[in-house]
Order: sequence, then structure tokens, then C-alpha cells
Amino acid sequence: MRKFAENYYSSLFNFASSIRVTNGSSGNLTFPDGIEIVGNLIISQVDSGKKIIFIGNGGSAAIASHMAVDFWKNGGMKAVSFNDGPQLTCIGNDYGYKHVFEKPIAMFADEGDVLVAISSSGRSENILLGVQAAKSKGCRIITISGFDENNPLASLGEINFHVPSKAYGPVEVLHHSICHCIIDTIMKAKNG
Repeated sequence: MRKFAENYYSSLFNFASSIRVTNGSSGNLTFPDGIEIVGNLIISQVDSGKKIIFIGNGGSAAIASHMAVDFWKNGGMKAVSFNDGPQLTCIGNDYGYKHVFEKPIAMFADEGDVLVAISSSGRSENILLGVQAAKSKGCRIITISGFDENNPLASLGEINFHVPSKAYGPVEVLHHSICHCIIDTIMKAKNG
């Protein structure tokens, strides 16, 4: 057990050091540059009266909900996640689970809102349809994914963060830390 724990955190550090960040034209960016671009994008859009929308499944849904609360409570920004149980089951039942993010985004997203799409695999059909719906509404897109670096989600955003692990634990831990880095960087910028 001790050896596993040592290797776990050693691997986590290596994955964190290897996070790939790309822009919409697949150009590679440094991690700090990606965070700065996303931070400035969110500040600009929020200052223009826009909101931030977070979506994710399973552990990523928990990250989405947590971050929506942190962005509005700590950051003073309009932020929501579409992970309410009755909403998910209603839309899943009436339209099919692949539409659980697409339908509320089509209804509630406004042009210029920022969608943060979080998916460990980057292949979840409901996340991909949610991104398409957000694009059709004129939203700005940030993606956070893992597993295969060529997953479909990893190229759909203006800025894309990819964690190069094929295990849920490290991917979810680092996705959560990326989101915290974004909000903490924005708060530091706003507070000097």
C-alpha cells in the first residue's frame, strides 16, 4: 500500500506537469498562458453581463456543481450547472440522456456566455451535444478532458485542457485543480 501511495502521487505530479493546453486552432499553449487566456475571457464576458455554465457527468458533474458555486459565491460571477436531479431525469426520460445538457443550454444560454465542458473521456455524447448547442447560441467554449488526447472534446473549445491519464482518479483530481486555478487566478487579478 505504501508503494502504491508513493507512486500515485508521483504519477499525479507527472500528469499535472504534462497537462496539454491548446487553442481552437490546435496550437499548443503553456499551462499558465491557457489559464491567463481563460481568466481574461471569463472576466471580459462576466463584465459584459454574461454567465458561466458548467456541465459534466458523474465525478465531472460534482466538479461542475462545485465550481458553479465557487464562481458565484467566491468570485461574484453569474455561474450555473445543469446537474439538478429532477431536471436530468425529466430530460433523460422525455428526450433521451444524450440531450440532458443540450436542451437546457438551448433554453437558458445566451450569446457570449462561457460554457465549461468537463469530461474525463472527452467522448460523452451528452457533453458533445451540449457544446454544439452552446456554439449554436454563440457561447464561448472551454473544454477540460482526459484519457485519449485525440478525444472529440479536446479540440472543440477556444481553449482546451487535457490531462494525459487514462485513470479517472488523476483526471478528476487535476480537472478540479484546473478549475480552482482559474477561479483563484481571476480572484487574484480582481483583488490585485
